[in-house]
Amino acid sequence: MNSRPLVLGVLLLAFLAGCTPKTTEPVTSSETEEPPVVKEEPPKQEEELSPCPKFKDAPHPDEAETNYVLYRDFLRVNDWDKAFQMWKKVYAVAPAADGQRNTVYADGIRFYEYFISQTRDSAQIHAYVDTIFSIYDEINRCYPEGGYIPARKAFDLYYKYQYRATKKEVYEMFKEAIDIDGLKTPDFVLNPFSALLVELYDAGEISQEEAYKYQGIVRDVLDEGLKTCKGKACDRWKIIEEYAPVRLEYFETVKGFYPCQYYMEKYYPEFEASPDDCDVVRTVYSRLKWGGCSESDEKFRALIRVGNQNCKPEPGPAELAYILLREAKYPEAIEAFQKAIEEEEDVTKKANYALTIAKIYNVHLRNFPRARDWALQAADMRPGWGEPYILIGRLYASSGPLCGPGRGWDSQVVTWPAIDMWAKAKNVDPSVAAEANKWIGRYSQYMPNKEDVFIRNLKAGDSYYIGCWIQRSTTIRTSD
Repeated sequence: MNSRPLVLGVLLLAFLAGCTPKTTEPVTSSETEEPPVVKEEPPKQEEELSPCPKFKDAPHPDEAETNYVLYRDFLRVNDWDKAFQMWKKVYAVAPAADGQRNTVYADGIRFYEYFISQTRDSAQIHAYVDTIFSIYDEINRCYPEGGYIPARKAFDLYYKYQYRATKKEVYEMFKEAIDIDGLKTPDFVLNPFSALLVELYDAGEISQEEAYKYQGIVRDVLDEGLKTCKGKACDRWKIIEEYAPVRLEYFETVKGFYPCQYYMEKYYPEFEASPDDCDVVRTVYSRLKWGGCSESDEKFRALIRVGNQNCKPEPGPAELAYILLREAKYPEAIEAFQKAIEEEEDVTKKANYALTIAKIYNVHLRNFPRARDWALQAADMRPGWGEPYILIGRLYASSGPLCGPGRGWDSQVVTWPAIDMWAKAKNVDPSVAAEANKWIGRYSQYMPNKEDVFIRNLKAGDSYYIGCWIQRSTTIRTSD
């Protein structure tokens, strides 16, 4: 019999038993949905049982099993002290339980996470976290499950224990899990991995070749998860669908990152839906040009024909700016529009140029703060115009994946300042009321509900400050 788990268990328990908090308060739940440590699997055959100490290997097997049942019962009623005392006895002699499930290890992690929530002593916290990661190592040895444990460690390091590893180290752990599990990568990996992929590429720590490879894998894993999920698991995959692809849109700002096909599939349907909207025609043309699409392509030719017929820029200060925008020369186009604003005397045209700069920052450069700045300048140039506020509201509403995990409190509260902007749009400009009401109706359902507000000791009607890039105070509202 391999005695390593027994030795580890005795050492860990001897070290930590003296500083176990004496409390029976319930665990405080986290907004970040926890991936399970125990995974549902078919029972193993006898020859497939864990090689680590099991009930039948204990000096007194019946006593070990009885203690297992007792500590699980105490856990169910949140009697943490009694449960932990019994758990220590089981962990010391039979950490692999019946050899078919990692429950004892998983409950150990649960105990120490609870102890962390009950103390502010940094030395104790560090000791508890060390123990948690030691238990993860034992799970990986006694119940190997592909890339699951590296993924689970990376998840904890990303959301809970950031001080223990650099972002690049966490990224490498997630990547290890993805390389092992491929399309079967657990759902909880994709959101943090996507965020790290973007952040580390932007910082120059990941090559373009690697970034392209793994963004493709993320999309493939997501597609597989959405196709094969069942029941409540589909809710988790839908959360990822609302987050990961949005984060990966950052790579659209990198010329040559995505091929023409990506832009054609994403943007050409917008032209087909609104061929008479010159803003749409210019945006789609520019995106296809940025993506390196050939103007000889049949679809591109159709877009060019419509643009030449209906959307030629008028001669004047902004003519060059529109040409540069069409050719996907975004910094040059912004500079040309700024010059046009200085030269133009017509207030309405000046405001239109400013709003076009805002749209360039939004659609093409993914710079939301600069997009807002120019939208506000457009509103100042033309008082009583609602379109700039419509755009700012859309910037805020689309920031859920940037300011939070895609769902949950941090992602939902961005709807409040968005609705503020749409309400302002229709107040200053009744002509945009229908569009403003459309956006308000669409996003009101995504506001936090009464319970979410109540558990934070807040109430509807109070002022609330939104951080992230928005950095504005707003009014609390609920969806029910």
